[in-house]
Amino acid sequence: MSLQRSQHRRPGLLRPYGGPVRELIPLFPLGTPLFPGIVLPLQIFEPRYRRLMRDLLAHPEHGDRRFFGVVAIRQGWEVERVAPAEALYDIGCTARVQAVRPQADGGFRIVTVGGERFRLHDVVVAEDPPYLQAEVEWLAEEEAAEEAAGDTDGLIVPGTADTAPPCDDGLDEVVASVARGSLDVLTRGVRHLFTRYVAEVSVLGSGDPDDEPGEPMLDAETTVLLDAVSDDPAALSYLVASAALLTTEDRQALLAESATRRRLAMESRLLRRELTLLQELGAVPVPLQQFATPMTVN
Repeated sequence: MSLQRSQHRRPGLLRPYGGPVRELIPLFPLGTPLFPGIVLPLQIFEPRYRRLMRDLLAHPEHGDRRFFGVVAIRQGWEVERVAPAEALYDIGCTARVQAVRPQADGGFRIVTVGGERFRLHDVVVAEDPPYLQAEVEWLAEEEAAEEAAGDTDGLIVPGTADTAPPCDDGLDEVVASVARGSLDVLTRGVRHLFTRYVAEVSVLGSGDPDDEPGEPMLDAETTVLLDAVSDDPAALSYLVASAALLTTEDRQALLAESATRRRLAMESRLLRRELTLLQELGAVPVPLQQFATPMTVN
């Protein structure tokens, strides 16, 4: 998809050429994607983003407008030196403001939580407001369709293919039951791999030569987080995507996947790859502090 830079666009809901409704929202580019349900604390100090915060705080505290879009910056690109849309990935996530602490210098410390995914179609650059805005399409309908399609991956659903047996009313629940069961297996597998991965990173990050490999041991915080998402495969997938030491490209690919089953399957492959690298190299690829930062779920 080609993204174009716009100099001015009137805010509000847009329906280009009879297509899906798009909305103009404030945009906050960051170096890594944000995922639904993940807590993101920020310190706001640039003048344009101070203005963004003042604009958001003008909305009712208990309304639904105190949010902005977070989109990851492509590696090696500088937003200020090129057309912004070319420097940004096209799938992002809203950051909903949960807490605000004004600072004496006019800045803000805020806590946000990842909300809805969106597809970025255009970036608006204007003098007022001074921050970027994005013309976006919400992905809720796409998510629902992809979740349903993902549930039947690898299954022959009666009545949907030339080689499939005729559909029987009683088979619908059978197919659904098989789909649920296979998703449970996949979820448990990813949780186990992530547990091993966290333990491996922790051991390597400690630098203690006396640590012996064995049964994975988790710290209390990670255990609490995993317990919090134990009954929610989508939340688990977003926790793994945000916490694992993956490249921006890998994380962005996970954010762009609308089906939980496929996202978990991708994470299973990525975690196996990362575990192999950790065991062969015997080193953590980035400072351990970066590993702990995003590991918070709402």
